[in-house]
Amino acid sequence: MIQNYTKIQENIEKNNNYLKIIWSDGEESKFNFMWLRDNCPTAHDKDSRHRMFNILNVSERLNPKKYIVNSDGNLEIEWSEGDHTSYFDQKWLRENCYTLKNKQKYISPYKLWDSSLEKNLKSIHIDHDEIINSDDGLIKWLELLHYTGIAIVKNAPVEKNSALKVLNRISHTRETFFKTPFEVINIPKPNNSAYTAHALRNHMDLPWFENPPGYQFLHCLINSAKGGDSSAVDAFAVADYLRNNEKDTFDILVNTPLKFRDKDYTQEAVRSVYGTAISLTKDGDYNDIRYSIATLDALDCHPDIMDSVYKAHHRFGNLLHDAKFQINFRLEPGDIFSFNNRRLLHGRTEFDPNSGHRHLQGYYMDRDEIIGRLKYLKSY
Repeated sequence: MIQNYTKIQENIEKNNNYLKIIWSDGEESKFNFMWLRDNCPTAHDKDSRHRMFNILNVSERLNPKKYIVNSDGNLEIEWSEGDHTSYFDQKWLRENCYTLKNKQKYISPYKLWDSSLEKNLKSIHIDHDEIINSDDGLIKWLELLHYTGIAIVKNAPVEKNSALKVLNRISHTRETFFKTPFEVINIPKPNNSAYTAHALRNHMDLPWFENPPGYQFLHCLINSAKGGDSSAVDAFAVADYLRNNEKDTFDILVNTPLKFRDKDYTQEAVRSVYGTAISLTKDGDYNDIRYSIATLDALDCHPDIMDSVYKAHHRFGNLLHDAKFQINFRLEPGDIFSFNNRRLLHGRTEFDPNSGHRHLQGYYMDRDEIIGRLKYLKSY
């Protein structure tokens, strides 16, 4: 049964290229003719849900010959071409009305955080078996990952490759030349600084990829060495601070592409890409952070802006390591440190490999898998 506020009033008006509908709550919608034909319920295959109708099969002169609200309460449109009639559910039209959507104020879904999170780390903890045994647990994990950008799975098994079971509750992992899983352990002649005992500044992984992995999962198997404590910072929160307090710096970081580069002797490959330190969505929300001091290449900005670019980059980097934004914690065996690789920067302190062992296994997953799985589970 359609609620009163979604009902179409009888006076539908045909204009040059759209139907104007007045709803019973007084709201007004404009539905473009081509949009209506393109979104006819019969345009999509009922099983695959993919669009089968080809909008190129009608002309730009397409228009409704007749349009009424029929006895079933559907908007019925007989088209001028193709001998076709469409039937639109009113509730669907209201929910998908782009006129109203463009009037609404955008509200970000993200929960930004700073160093105060360190006092309440349990709020981002979730038990491994809760995820394995229930969809509610899986949803909780996915919501932490998507909205907060960080979660620590507790009490996972500590056998090698054992994290795959819980990760497969989401989807498949993303393969890279580091292999899956990749071993975060001190090794001779490393091809990445993560495979040393050195301290790591807060960074994202693989910024020199055209499409860096969306999420990363670091499974702690052993952590008995002295040092090697973890750090994390919500770079969206840092970007938001700059947007509200240092707009000139923010604008430079949003608008100036930086070059990232990696030369890997094990793959005999040089990978490089340009990307802005902060990228935004169509709604002006935060989409990606691309940051890594270690793999930032020699900049080639215009000489007139080079100094301001360096100052903005310097300021951003300092804030990304500022105690008011950063949290610090120590991973325990059985922890899976899970995070949005294109939002949260992570690092670690130096550790002494002679004092004990430190072994993590790492996995990547594309952001589409996290968001897609969450949307699917929440829709049923």
